[in-house]
Amino acid sequence: MKTLSLACLALLTSAALAADEKFVVAVANEPLKYFAEKIGDDHVQVIFSAPAEEDPAFWQPTDADIAAYQSADLILMNGATYSKWAEKATLPRAKTIDTSASFKKSYIVIKEAATHSHGPGGEHSHAGTAFTTWIDFQQAIAQAQAVRDALVKKRLAAQADFDEEFNELRDDLLKLDTRLLAVGKALNGQPLVASHPVYQYLARRYGLNIKEVLWEPEVIPTDKQMAELQAILAKHPAKWMLWEGDPAKESVAKIAVLGLQSTVFAPSGNAPDRGDWLDAMQRNVKALERVAGL
Repeated sequence: MKTLSLACLALLTSAALAADEKFVVAVANEPLKYFAEKIGDDHVQVIFSAPAEEDPAFWQPTDADIAAYQSADLILMNGATYSKWAEKATLPRAKTIDTSASFKKSYIVIKEAATHSHGPGGEHSHAGTAFTTWIDFQQAIAQAQAVRDALVKKRLAAQADFDEEFNELRDDLLKLDTRLLAVGKALNGQPLVASHPVYQYLARRYGLNIKEVLWEPEVIPTDKQMAELQAILAKHPAKWMLWEGDPAKESVAKIAVLGLQSTVFAPSGNAPDRGDWLDAMQRNVKALERVAGL
């Protein structure tokens, strides 16, 4: 039996240590953070730099933030024009993954949208490609699959671990998808109003009849906004409004006068107020089940 040289032993030991080390994965938003941490488990260190109070889709990273993304071992982007900052930043192509590329032909294009501002991000518009891709849970599964595939390419030796975690995540997302299909069937075209134009993929996948306004949960609607809502309700007699986050009590009271009840469906592009991203999605589905009387 041949004995290994000290040099060979050193190389094997070094490779074993490298296989045990975490590699750095930079992500564009909270859904991808959850997917990477769930599937990657102990093999990855995930970085997500957008402040909690900002929408990652319109966040403007600092030079240091961009440098951290550039130096990561893997960069997971949402695609669908999500990260506006990436249009001007140079990210290494070899390690940058567009997780929604597999359904690019199914993107929803918004032709007209008003410009508005909220939070530190300044003015922006929702015109162009709808980007909250993951609230169609079939698309979320496709994005999680892209994450799994990228992780396997990065560390093939851990494929069994990645597959096990991905399969658990896929099962969780399939359950949510099934429940929302039942919601759509129960609502049967019942009109709904949403506080913000971010629900396009949700509406398409689950057959929801949604008209959207341009309100913020923490901002009390003006008289002009209330008049515009009344005009919508005259042709679209909704009984429920979906909010991105917990609405101000005064807002809830004002729309209640118009016969509208309030519920929250938080897309959670950034970290939810409590629990993790999957917890937030489960709360969302439960809220819509209540609206549908399920």
